[in-house]
Amino acid sequence: MSPRSRSSIRTTITLIFILIVAIAGILYITTGNDYLGLFIVTETPLPFTPTNTLPASFPNTSGMPGWWEVYFTDPLAVNDPQNYINSIEQVLIDKINAAQVSIHIISFEFDLTPVAEALIAARQRGLDVRWVTDDENGLEADSEPEGGQFALLTEAGIQVRSDDRSALMHDKFWIFDGETVWTGSTNITVNGIFEQNNNVIVIHSPEAAAMYEREFQEMWDGQFGPTSPSTLEQQSVIVDGTPIHVLFSPEDGVVDRIISFVQGAQTSIRFLAFSFTDYPLADAMRQRAAAGVDVAGVFEKVGSETEAAELDTLYCARIPVRQDGNGGFMHDKAII
Repeated sequence: MSPRSRSSIRTTITLIFILIVAIAGILYITTGNDYLGLFIVTETPLPFTPTNTLPASFPNTSGMPGWWEVYFTDPLAVNDPQNYINSIEQVLIDKINAAQVSIHIISFEFDLTPVAEALIAARQRGLDVRWVTDDENGLEADSEPEGGQFALLTEAGIQVRSDDRSALMHDKFWIFDGETVWTGSTNITVNGIFEQNNNVIVIHSPEAAAMYEREFQEMWDGQFGPTSPSTLEQQSVIVDGTPIHVLFSPEDGVVDRIISFVQGAQTSIRFLAFSFTDYPLADAMRQRAAAGVDVAGVFEKVGSETEAAELDTLYCARIPVRQDGNGGFMHDKAII
């Protein structure tokens, strides 16, 4: 083959390659699909520390008796409700079994029979066990095929009440012996513990527990939503040098107070949001990012694709935000 022929072949191959790249580029721009893998940019991961073995608790390291515990669900590794030994369900059952005086519960929904059995055993030991739940998603849902747990409780003499209103009673907190509070995003359900991303925080503090006890008693007496009185001036305490502020919605103006914390951030803001639809809060994060604060967060995919979601507000401000990858829900609600 002559040098001229070889040169012609190389030129032809080069032109074909350029044409292929150009077509792939047009497809990537118009559809977002990178069929040849030519335009993928490797991103630096957000500085979130993944939790690989769950439930994970982070013990107090101050040398003082531990006053707090934190747990996360792990729907990738701990996802079998028939084998709950290493799950948050087991942690909760252990706390039920350790209770000596009372277990007061405000919890949105419920379908875990082993938890019901542990509560019944506590009642049989003489503990004061009471539960306030949502009407539609609590007591009414108990008649569904996987339900029946509230019926077990009431048959054993445990009183269960609901809010009986159109709005949701969406709280999730448990008070053990008037000394320990269990709260967070986790519903006491198969979905909440074995399929969704969720968190639990446990606070060992009689003072903090008293704040939740007041709220429990209000709901037990039928005071929900706007009819529930605010006792905000009594809802702060310092535990082992750490200030704790407890807020209840809607009576305590929660969003305005969250915004004030965001506005005070100096170095970083991290968030996990099942539903994030409040523009003033998103705007406060945008302003802190513009001031040099490192802001980043993860939105639950389904919730972030509604018209009300604030994903676009932050994304258009060039803040690194992402949608989660859980086929169920990322149900967390946390701002750091």
